[in-house]
Amino acid sequence: MRDYEVVIGLEVHAQLKTNSKIFCSCSTQFGAGPNENTCPVCTGMPGMLPVLNGRAVEYAVKMALAVDCEVNRRSLFARKNYFYPDLPMGYQISQFELPVAEHGHIDIHTESGVKRIGITRIHMENDAGKNIHSPADNASYVDLNRAGVPLIEIVSEPDMRSAEEAVAYLKSLRAILVYLGICDGNLEEGSFRCDANVSIRPRGQKEFGTRAELKNMNSFRNIQRAIEYEVGRQIDLVEDGETIVQETRLFDAAKGVTRSMRGKEEAHDYRYFPDPDLLPLVIDPDRMEAWRAELPELPAARCRRYQETLGLPEYDALVLTAEKEVADYFEATLETYSEPKKLSNWVMGEVMRELNDRGATLTDCKVRPSELAALVRLVDDGVISGTIAKNVFKELFETGGDPEAHVKAKGLVQISDTSAIEGLVDEVLAENPAEVERYRGGDRKLTGFFVGQVMKKSRGKANPGLVNQLLAKKLG
Repeated sequence: MRDYEVVIGLEVHAQLKTNSKIFCSCSTQFGAGPNENTCPVCTGMPGMLPVLNGRAVEYAVKMALAVDCEVNRRSLFARKNYFYPDLPMGYQISQFELPVAEHGHIDIHTESGVKRIGITRIHMENDAGKNIHSPADNASYVDLNRAGVPLIEIVSEPDMRSAEEAVAYLKSLRAILVYLGICDGNLEEGSFRCDANVSIRPRGQKEFGTRAELKNMNSFRNIQRAIEYEVGRQIDLVEDGETIVQETRLFDAAKGVTRSMRGKEEAHDYRYFPDPDLLPLVIDPDRMEAWRAELPELPAARCRRYQETLGLPEYDALVLTAEKEVADYFEATLETYSEPKKLSNWVMGEVMRELNDRGATLTDCKVRPSELAALVRLVDDGVISGTIAKNVFKELFETGGDPEAHVKAKGLVQISDTSAIEGLVDEVLAENPAEVERYRGGDRKLTGFFVGQVMKKSRGKANPGLVNQLLAKKLG
């Protein structure tokens, strides 16, 4: 079998968090009744004229600045012509020859280090509607609520060489959008979605292979699965002497396979031409600099600060800053608890574990940052053990409340009385003579067994430090 190199480029569509659509005043609210958020403009009625949403322009430029793109002072809107039931005008208003921004990049973290991924262009466009297929009714319906919702399309260079790199790029891109506050990054609702162009070539070959475009991927896991399957499919075709066809393929998440949807279109198939109803978009330099000044601290800068100022390891900094709400929660807790590394362990451990286990977000967590800080201090002060603290956090997750009051009400205060713990240690040693003999014969691994037995007898309330000290003393 020959050695192949994978070549991946991504086209990301990010829905901008404006209150109204890009060319009309209809609401962008998700979840409204079918065709409720529509008007003659976004439903393509004859004679209706689009009016550009200024906030959408601001958000597009801010994203361009955040990824070091060159913002074009003058850009053009074009009509991208194709016919589909959810596209009432028969064309999409997009940008082609002159996009709003070009030539940017973002850096991603891979197993082999930091890698720079080029961004070819960012352009603005309106979204299409949504087709809803009902097998029960043997019919298809069209909901145009999404038609006209503002999008930016972020097109990468074909710089990624594995599915893992593609996912790392997407997570970094999504984090920037969320930090900027211009997109909610929700994959399931379609406000952050991507198409992947995947091809293979013999390692060392400069020319690109024939690519397939993958669609219908609504999670990072499915994106990785789709790319990995497609790479394997293309290698099998080449090894069998068959030809790879340039086409658009859908990913079937249930079966874990891609299947052909249609032949892949080229730019000329869309018959682009400047939209006669929209003037060229001209960005005022002073306004652009004002937008630049409004940019928040972005994930990469925040990650560096956590390492340089707080002294956190790179891994901790990357995990904490990957999601804005997690980083905000960490910093809010740090305002009343001054040990960053210990707090980092708590947030990356118990806090994120509870979120993952419950399928929740920090909005659902009722333990406020000040309460988490108070809980960790109870461990520091020897009031409760780390194990009990973890259980307390789990119990307070949905209600919040004062950890110290909760601990006292539940009778969870740690036993730190030496004589009381000594009695428990004596009981455990008396009940396990064979293990005591093995320990004294050199089997030091039994320390954990003895500690566990004492903690069990104390219902987890014995001070672990004292337990270890007394065991060491008793066992010689």
